[in-house]
Amino acid sequence: MYHPRVSTEISHHNNTSHNDMIEKQSSQSLYGQNDYTNDYGSSRYEHSIGYSENDQPMSTEERALVRKIDFFVMPIICTINLLQFIDKSTINYAGVMGFQKDIGLVDNQFSLLGSIFYLGYLLYQLPNNYFLQRFSVGRYIGCIVFIWGAILACTATGTNFSQMAALRFLLGFFEAGIYPCLTLLVSTFYRRHEQAARLGAFWLCNGIALIVGGLISYGIGRMDDTKGLYNWQWIMIILGCITSFVGLFSFFFLIDNPKSRALNLNAEQEILVEERTRDNAVVRTTTIKRDQIIEAVKEVRFWCFCIACLLINLQNGAMTIYNAQITEGFGFTGLDSILLTIGAGGSTVLFIVLGVWCVNKTQQTLYTACGLMAIDIVGLILLLAIPTPKVKLVGFYMAWSYCAAYVLLVTSISNNVSGYTKKIFYNGLLMVFYTLGNFCGPLMMVSTQAPNYTGGMIGYMCANVVVVCLLLVARWRMSIVNKRRMMKPSSILTNVEDDLSDVQDTNFLYRL
Repeated sequence: MYHPRVSTEISHHNNTSHNDMIEKQSSQSLYGQNDYTNDYGSSRYEHSIGYSENDQPMSTEERALVRKIDFFVMPIICTINLLQFIDKSTINYAGVMGFQKDIGLVDNQFSLLGSIFYLGYLLYQLPNNYFLQRFSVGRYIGCIVFIWGAILACTATGTNFSQMAALRFLLGFFEAGIYPCLTLLVSTFYRRHEQAARLGAFWLCNGIALIVGGLISYGIGRMDDTKGLYNWQWIMIILGCITSFVGLFSFFFLIDNPKSRALNLNAEQEILVEERTRDNAVVRTTTIKRDQIIEAVKEVRFWCFCIACLLINLQNGAMTIYNAQITEGFGFTGLDSILLTIGAGGSTVLFIVLGVWCVNKTQQTLYTACGLMAIDIVGLILLLAIPTPKVKLVGFYMAWSYCAAYVLLVTSISNNVSGYTKKIFYNGLLMVFYTLGNFCGPLMMVSTQAPNYTGGMIGYMCANVVVVCLLLVARWRMSIVNKRRMMKPSSILTNVEDDLSDVQDTNFLYRL
């Protein structure tokens, strides 16, 4: 059996406060003793298994291994994530191309089409959790991506609200599994301190999707009445075919095992894979552990994260299907308003890069998320209160900072939840609350309040204030556990193959 790397070098940090020590050590799991002294006495941790940026530098072999993983896994993950965002947003672009008139939508039926997507999304979450633990993740991803691409192409055939509602429901149903799948892949392949950048990269694709989707839609928008089809129909057909092709490619080429033969690992890299698996605390198992589910439900931070996820995504649900119409309300034409959504994509990319950079510099994931939510709140105030179109546009772009905050929320869960069943349960329930938020969000955009949508904007601001409070509570709860474990270190060596949860493994420290 492979034994953990042991560090015996002892350092003394007499001038470091206890809280600073907790922050520094929260980047890794502890096995036995660690090499730091705390202010409460002579407890000295002498052995460390958990790799962190504060440990030894990454070896040449490990750098080569990470490059391989990045090459084989990240491009497919990012492409799928980009397409899923564009695909569910096609209705946003169609909304300024005469879509409502062409199929006879009235009152709030457009908002309902946005919301019903997430009804399908919600209903698939529990089956998705089951399938994730029973089937190959790579093959499973390929299947659902192919199916939703075909459904998107078929959406072009809808001629009334009922048909469109059914197709949007099915689109949401099959897109529902993708976020938990991709998050699970990242947490399986990468060390905990590497995950923020990788999760940031594939969430960055949401911003890139706004840019790419805007450009594609602007170009296709000039194809109206080509071959007897509306321009919005061409958008759905072309993007649906592209997505189905990517699904087929993923089915055959997306790897889901760190020991895959495709990585062509040498002997040293095989040992490194074992060690990295210990650090990210993810060992795939088909056994569903009910005790880990019960443990998750009893945690305060679980409910903080879930409710925060719901509240953040109230705004996301609206921005996803209304962003072109919001900018059109500033006085721009339909196609020009689509071009302005490119700026929203750019601001999303900027905020995610800024957020990941801040986390890497400060090691403060949830504090950074709170700062990003504050920027969002200011943006919504500008969007609502200032009559000048240019200032409104600045506020509109600032309001997209919530995307980066959500990335960090997901990163915190990925870093701080161990136990395969518990991790899947956390991600699955998070997606349930994500879905509820996105379902309710568009319904807050009442058509009679256009173009300012005052009621919706005030609601999103209030929700975001509560999000900040919930994230601070979750961080506080994890910091308490870190302090207790640092003060009374465990002498028991635990093995990652035991598939212990973060509560069961008393050597586990949370990244705050």
